Amino acid sequence: MRRFKSISPHDGAVLGVANITSTQEMQEKVAAARAALPGWRALGTDGRVAKMRRFHEVFSIHKEEFAKLATKEMGKPLSESVADLESALGYLGKYLDIAPGVLAPEVTYEGNGEVHTVYREPYGVAAVIVPWNYPASNFVWGACQALIAGNTVVFKSSEEVPMTSQMIERMMREAGMPEHVFTAVYGRGPVGALLSRQEIDLICFTGSTEVGKSLYRTAASKMIKIVMDLGGSAPGIVFEDADLDQATASIFSARFSNAGQMCDALKRLIVHEKVWDPLVERLVGRLGMVQLGDPMLPQFQMGPLVSQKQLEVIERQVDDAVKKGAIVMAGGKRPGLIGPYYEPTLLSQITAEMRVWREETFGPVLPLVRFSTEEEAVALANDTDYGLGAYVYSRDLPRAARVASQLQSGMVSINGADYSRPENPFGGMKKSGIGRAHGRWGFEDVTQAKIVARRK
Repeated sequence: MRRFKSISPHDGAVLGVANITSTQEMQEKVAAARAALPGWRALGTDGRVAKMRRFHEVFSIHKEEFAKLATKEMGKPLSESVADLESALGYLGKYLDIAPGVLAPEVTYEGNGEVHTVYREPYGVAAVIVPWNYPASNFVWGACQALIAGNTVVFKSSEEVPMTSQMIERMMREAGMPEHVFTAVYGRGPVGALLSRQEIDLICFTGSTEVGKSLYRTAASKMIKIVMDLGGSAPGIVFEDADLDQATASIFSARFSNAGQMCDALKRLIVHEKVWDPLVERLVGRLGMVQLGDPMLPQFQMGPLVSQKQLEVIERQVDDAVKKGAIVMAGGKRPGLIGPYYEPTLLSQITAEMRVWREETFGPVLPLVRFSTEEEAVALANDTDYGLGAYVYSRDLPRAARVASQLQSGMVSINGADYSRPENPFGGMKKSGIGRAHGRWGFEDVTQAKIVARRK
């Protein structure tokens, strides 16, 4: 049996070992998930909600242990792991609250002696494949609406965080979830690809656009549903009338939380020329306050990137920009710590051919460009293959709303408002994904509609 280790990016400590799921084991797990499907579906929405509420209770009991494990496995500061846990539990609680209403049968027509009713039914066995950056939220966002709706789930998390995935399995058992309704598989990318090729009925994927394209082709060949939350290169537009103190705080949080390893993080800052100098001064000062170090200790605000591989990608992107004329205004290098640490970085003199503009930068690097007119700002913001999040800063709210309507993005924040709520749809346009998570939109994307017409 082949195995792989979970290694802390901070100090290289071995946190545990996971067995790589073999082809035979994969087939057995998917078959077992299919066998569990009728019983899980027969519980009805109320029965499944009751089971998942018990899981919510167990998850809450173990949240401190889970947060510490997540920090050790992927490097985010403990305070951010705790916030991830609290957020994930809040989302799950909201899903459970709204599920009975959203999934209830809906009478669409009654007349001429007939009644027409639409039912939301599960697809069947769902392959849920998620990344490493938010271990608690990725699980809840990726798997829990599918489970509540009546699908069974075979879950594949990243090879960077196998211990958190194992803990989720243990908590499912502790909560008394029916056997094989939720099961996990382990390994690197090929294991996820193998899972997608099994006898499944639905793929829910969070990750890179390139992997998403491959899974999209697999889903097309099987004629099954796929829901994808993919990469992003969110623009932030700062107009000349913006509250710069408010904007600075929002930009810092939206770009540098979790060391910039967030799909809808603010990744390209577009600044009006009249406020360029004061905003840059504020941002440089704010980055200068960040202390990097052991993510388990409260005095450090930023931990390592998840892996040496991730660090090297960021370094190559920054090196490419500098070679093509970019100016490093802050950061731009390793801080001299052991592990894959990288200083929070600001870059100016950005041009369209630079990788930091064209690609997703999944790390603490923010490129800045100037603009002079609203039209120019919108054009720069939309100059990307991605369309997940976007940010607008202006005291002129009609203008902010007008600009938001022109941005090719699934989600827009104005003046730091947080669009990520369990009531709201989460997802993107262009190459940032297909479908939505959360609220009624999330339940609709993991179920299929059936119309039943009958005579009275």
